[in-house]
Amino acid sequence: MKNNTKFIPFLLAICLIAGIAIGTFYANHFSGNKLGIINTSSNKLNALLRIIDDQYVDTVKMSDLVEEAMPQILSELDPHSSYIPAKNLEAVNSELRGSFSGIGIQFTIQDDTIHINSVIQGGPSEKVGLMAGDRIVEIDDSAFVGKIVTNNESMKRLKGEKGSKVKLGIFRPGEKNILHFTVVRGDIPVKSIDAAYMLNDKFGYIKVNKFGETTYPEFLIALAKLNQENCQGIIIDLRGNTGGYMVAPIQMINEFLPNKRLIVYTQGRKSPRENYTSNGTGSSQKMPLIVLVDEASASASEIFAGAIQDNDRGTIIGRRSFGKGLVQQPIEFSDGSAIRLTIARYYTPSGRCIQKPYEKGKGEEYEMDLLTRYEHGEFFSADSIKQNEKEIYHTSLGRPVYGGGGIMPDIFVPQDTTGMTSYFRMAANRGLIIRYSFDYTDTNRSSLQKYDTVDKLLGHLKKQNLLERFASWAEKKDLKRRNNLMYKSKSLFELSLYGNIIYNMLGLEAYISYLNQTDKTVLKALEVLEQGKAFPTAPENSELTKE
Repeated sequence: MKNNTKFIPFLLAICLIAGIAIGTFYANHFSGNKLGIINTSSNKLNALLRIIDDQYVDTVKMSDLVEEAMPQILSELDPHSSYIPAKNLEAVNSELRGSFSGIGIQFTIQDDTIHINSVIQGGPSEKVGLMAGDRIVEIDDSAFVGKIVTNNESMKRLKGEKGSKVKLGIFRPGEKNILHFTVVRGDIPVKSIDAAYMLNDKFGYIKVNKFGETTYPEFLIALAKLNQENCQGIIIDLRGNTGGYMVAPIQMINEFLPNKRLIVYTQGRKSPRENYTSNGTGSSQKMPLIVLVDEASASASEIFAGAIQDNDRGTIIGRRSFGKGLVQQPIEFSDGSAIRLTIARYYTPSGRCIQKPYEKGKGEEYEMDLLTRYEHGEFFSADSIKQNEKEIYHTSLGRPVYGGGGIMPDIFVPQDTTGMTSYFRMAANRGLIIRYSFDYTDTNRSSLQKYDTVDKLLGHLKKQNLLERFASWAEKKDLKRRNNLMYKSKSLFELSLYGNIIYNMLGLEAYISYLNQTDKTVLKALEVLEQGKAFPTAPENSELTKE
């Protein structure tokens, strides 16, 4: 027995050598697939990349190949699963975080030069003395004018880490020499609430542009401001709001609902149903409420509108919302990139899925849905909206509501096309109205500064014959003058010209308040509030009210 054991190490060595020899033989004979047989789909992708890296005829930068493959793979799942490269992730997140690091200006690029339109109050630029009307002509001791001046390049150079410095060369009208400023970058707030003011002596208005980390605190401040002005009813405008974080609308809805009311629930293949309910601590449970939506209101906006509608807490006015009801979970990778993977669906309290139908891998068709709605006349007539009769649900009062995608308004208000002509459309699409408004503001800034309210500034602008002056200016920019069409669109031109100048001089809230004076959806909401009909009643019939 002892004699046999001494041969064991020798035998093991022989076996090892034989194994290596056999492996080498097969590797040399079957070198077309050095990775061997690929047994599973999950291994298949990794194997493919290794084969390309190992055997492809040309050198391939594998990181670039993966970057290109990631969005393609995710696009085969659903329209909202997406890949975010590392270079874009910070910009994407900053919008919803409520701040980014920069110098604190709003600017317009005119004639290949950055024109400072406004300086954010309390921001880094205001602290060093930058002013509206200044032109940035140098950045970090290098000239920054000409074709290089694009929006992306400007943002790239002006944004940066908090505490870092940027040197700016400024041309200021009236000054002979270039002025130089060193700005220390700081946190610049990105507000979710564009406007919060009283429309009249009874009813308030809040415009929410997104749902981010700071939306709920901003909303509470807006509510408090309106309540201090004895607000007796609120219009919440979610038109154009494409969504954001789910927690923000849930917190906001809680302000309006009594205890233990379902707000929304989510459910997916690997995500068990999760209910989100009110806790009864809301400050505005009895406040009359109107919610405005349109075809660009999506995701979190639809959670808000759906919860208010299904709980019969307020009236929804406008046009059918977008129909995005898929829940994305962010997953970050070690290289700083991330995916947003759909893991569940949103459902309103009545059980409606917010998500509109889609076919996997047909993202282009999905993106064209709004154009299809437009062509079918959905923006202009409630009769053009086809309800899914197989998906009828009911609100707490028994009002019928329909699934199949998006939130249908209780009161439909068509898109306003009054005065629209080809001449106005070309002027707007070419950006000429905005450019002229900025030029006019820039040229007349010193005289316009004495008008500190919308009414005062508007009174002055109406005396300036701006439409004629615009037409002469636009003709020099190759927009042929068409007097008949121009005066047919007079009200639209004046609304746009006056509005943009008001924005340039008095800010976003003033601009919105001016537009709201003639906004048919806002005016309809005011009418409903005045009539005391903001709270829905049990149905007499199931048809969508038409405006």
